[in-house]
Amino acid sequence: MLNEFINLFGKNNVFDGFVVFFLFCLIGLLVNFLLEKTLLGFTRKTKTDIDDKIIAVVKKPLYFSFVLAGFYFAIGMFGISAGKVTFSADILKTMALLIWTLAGFRLSKILMIDIAPKLVSKTKTKLDDELLPLAKNMINLILIFLFLGVFFMIWNIDIAPLLASAGIAGFAIAFASKDTLSNIFGGLSVYADKPFKVGNRIKLDDGNIGDVVEIGLRSTRIKTFDETILVIPNNVIANSKIINYDEPKANIKVKIPIGVEYGTDIELVKKTLLKCAKNVDLILDNPAPGVFFTDHGDFSLNFLLITWVESPYKQFTAKDKLNVQINKEFKKAGIEIPFPIQTIYKKEIK
Repeated sequence: MLNEFINLFGKNNVFDGFVVFFLFCLIGLLVNFLLEKTLLGFTRKTKTDIDDKIIAVVKKPLYFSFVLAGFYFAIGMFGISAGKVTFSADILKTMALLIWTLAGFRLSKILMIDIAPKLVSKTKTKLDDELLPLAKNMINLILIFLFLGVFFMIWNIDIAPLLASAGIAGFAIAFASKDTLSNIFGGLSVYADKPFKVGNRIKLDDGNIGDVVEIGLRSTRIKTFDETILVIPNNVIANSKIINYDEPKANIKVKIPIGVEYGTDIELVKKTLLKCAKNVDLILDNPAPGVFFTDHGDFSLNFLLITWVESPYKQFTAKDKLNVQINKEFKKAGIEIPFPIQTIYKKEIK
């Protein structure tokens, strides 16, 4: 493209070279003026200042790109050797690459500070706070790799040996940190799938129950009922069966099994148990409490009282109040709760 442009104007034509350079500078100034007076004036009227920041970042690199382009197309007209023209052109390309790479870093900063936090502000997990810096570092890393890749292409540097050694080193690092990477990807899967949020009460498949207090990039912290913190690696979380007591609703069932002695009026027992449920203010009216005569036990007639509370955090308080009410109302109604009795027959041998 450069040779075709030189052939169009002719080599050793210094005057044409300066004309081309100033023409590109004039175009750059015109573009800069249009951005400043037209587009930037329009974006200032919008509700957000993000578009203003983006234009402010792009404006100067765009102008300097036209200046560099003017140099690029003019150097071949100054009568210098072909080797020096190529070298100078590569320097100009590198300068343009550096300018736009720095602009890319500034644009990524706008993305991670002004745009990304607003997109994730509705989520309540602390994982977002850890993912944003991670995403920023990944974007910056990609920009660096792009810069190096284009830089090597401009200067015709063979990077095959570098890639081979980097591949071996990367394999060694990945193998050494496979558990850490597994936990990080587990954290990303927890973030994407959202099986629970901070504040949810969950039960793991190993029987542990607790409240989620923090979802990190490598681990999740759960506060158990004995006020201890259980730290679970995210790769374990990602591959576990989890019961979330707060989803889709926080309502939780409270079951009270109880036995009465044989000969007790079944309807009286049912009526008394329902009265006990009605006397506890934590018990929901919908779903309504229910009493079921489950079986004839060895020592008792067995019943099951099923009630609902609006939150798993009230489950044990509700059980306590129900048992107090049952003990109180059974005494009033004369309902006896039996205890196991074993009859032993003694046979005398003469």
